[in-house]
Amino acid sequence: MTTPAMPAFQHRTVLLDEAVDALNLEGARAGGIYLDGTFGRGGHSRLILSRLAPGGRLIAFDKDPQAIATAGQIGDARFEIVHDSFATLRAALAGRGIGQVDGILLDLGISSPQVDDPERGFSFRNDGPLDMRMDTTRGISAAEWLATASEQQLEKVIRDYGEERFAFQIAKAIVAGRAVQPISGTRQLAGIVASAVKTREKGKDPATRTFQAIRIFINQELEDLEAGLEAAYSVLAPGARLVIISFHSLEDRLVKQFLAAKAKAPQPDRRLPIKAADLPQPEMKLIARVKPSDAEVEANPRARSAVMRVAERLASGALQ
Repeated sequence: MTTPAMPAFQHRTVLLDEAVDALNLEGARAGGIYLDGTFGRGGHSRLILSRLAPGGRLIAFDKDPQAIATAGQIGDARFEIVHDSFATLRAALAGRGIGQVDGILLDLGISSPQVDDPERGFSFRNDGPLDMRMDTTRGISAAEWLATASEQQLEKVIRDYGEERFAFQIAKAIVAGRAVQPISGTRQLAGIVASAVKTREKGKDPATRTFQAIRIFINQELEDLEAGLEAAYSVLAPGARLVIISFHSLEDRLVKQFLAAKAKAPQPDRRLPIKAADLPQPEMKLIARVKPSDAEVEANPRARSAVMRVAERLASGALQ
């Protein structure tokens, strides 16, 4: 298998210092085991490695073959890259004889090289093939899905994953468009969406929500996130931090609800005589909610929608 070529697209890691600071790599903790669930182009991983003690260890995950190729350039014995979704982290750790870790970072955004490379099909700013797969070695492309999905399925995906109020009209336009010719290019799809959307917020392209929806669906991003959150929690050692950066409301809502549920103690039956010392305790403690600074947003406009949430595993929460 040949290593994929890597175009020279620049990537700025969002909340770089804030996220790594939140892992609390201080003192003895610097010698622990950490996970970077989304390597991307390695900004967070490299900074974590710079703070790890000689006996520390970092295991990163990514679905993108180009990210895996980039990770292969890191010559550090403490580092390992896994070509898979972070949703599989529990099995990956078990296969390495690891039961628990000292911190996990999940940056849920897609990287700038993915967006800026027309060949990946994530953006309509430049024309390219409608692929949209994070992992180009498996699964079906967006073009293949658009060719076969029913109008009802198209509407549901665009409405639910894109929070698009014109989902019905866009789905009908896609079905009508593909009857004339296959929908294979990003600009072609963007034009079809624009013809169906009669109004849009100022400064927002009509196709933005539809492209987001299709990308989320093709890559099973929300399903991966739900599975990944449970897997991450199950391997966190007491005192370990979970740091998650999300970029749209669907992701952040899932993260917020998951952490809130873990930070709330189960309520026992009031009719049962339970001593105060025996009352159920919360499993996690909420540490912070962080937004990028004005300076970071000015330097990198793609950081504008980012939200970082940090929580810590408590000793009261029994390991799964």
